Amino acid sequence: MRLRSTLAATVGAFALVLTLPTSANAADGTFTYQYADQSGELTNPPSGECITLPEVADEQVLPAHTPGNATDAVATVYAGSECTGPQFDLRAHTGHGSDRLKVRSVVFH
Repeated sequence: MRLRSTLAATVGAFALVLTLPTSANAADGTFTYQYADQSGELTNPPSGECITLPEVADEQVLPAHTPGNATDAVATVYAGSECTGPQFDLRAHTGHGSDRLKVRSVVFH
């Protein structure tokens, strides 16, 4: 009986560890972009969720441009906020776009 309780506790603890958030849920590295003559960046951004760039979330301001992806994940950039509109994939580690690539949001995968 004691062995069964110990085994159940061990399995339960292992399951709990698997559900805790870790850095595996983030893209490791930095994503950069330009906006209004300034630079912005996201460091170790979360994976799998849409990130609207705060400086250009308002459709009344010019979008960001010249994105650079130095993370270990593919970055899909979107022309609209909340990952809407035309999209473009930037490969991991070296993906980048010119000043013609307009960006308001991004998701890493």
